[in-house]
Formats: sequence, C-alpha cells, structure tokens
Amino acid sequence: MAVKKSPKKAVTKTKASAAKTRKTPAIQKKYTKTEILNEISENTSVSKKEVAAVLEELGVLIERHVKKRAVGEFTLPGLLKIKSVQRPARPARKNVPNPFRPGELMDIPRKPASTRVKVLPLKKLKEFAL
Repeated sequence: MAVKKSPKKAVTKTKASAAKTRKTPAIQKKYTKTEILNEISENTSVSKKEVAAVLEELGVLIERHVKKRAVGEFTLPGLLKIKSVQRPARPARKNVPNPFRPGELMDIPRKPASTRVKVLPLKKLKEFAL
C-alpha cells in the first residue's frame, strides 16, 4: 500500500507562501506602544490585552536572560541578539600625552568595571533594511 501525504503539509505551505507575498507598505510615522498593540491585534485576530501580555512576558524573559548571574544573552530568532558585555575596570594613569594638545601631559582618572548591553541585528533584520 502506498502512503498518502497528509493534507496538513499542503495547508502550511499555502499559509507560508501567503505570508511571504503579503504586501507590507512602508510606515511613514513612528508607532507608539498603543499603535503597535492595535496593529498586531488587527493583523493576528488576537485581543489587544493578549498582545500586551505577550510583549510584557517577552520583556520579562529578556530580563531573566540578561541580568546578573544569568546566561547573559538572548536571541529573538532571525531578528536580533541581546548580549550583556562585562567591561573590566580601567586603572588611573598619570602623565599621559594629550592627543588634543601635543606636548602637554594629562592625567586620566580610573573607571570602575561596568556592564553594557549590546543589541546585534541578525540576518532577517538586516534584509528588512535593504
């Protein structure tokens, strides 16, 4: 007996192709949080409260990845990567040549160690800008 293909695979292919061919006009004005929630809820037929809850939970999830003693990295697949980067302390230096006034010497104060957050674009996000 021959195995028949399930119709579910054909349905997912049509949904994926419909999503790719959907027209996405450029937005001329920066959206506020309310406008973003409205747009997502209209396009996905999900209530505005549920969309707000999903975005809130995404923020909590990112915080849990990036905070102290955590993994320090969060990836939103295809769009962006958020990293926390540890910067070491920099000691004070005395009598360093001043790059802006040749011949003068200057003192550089010490800087404590710090943590910075880097957001790196991934492939899809780079393609959106082209």
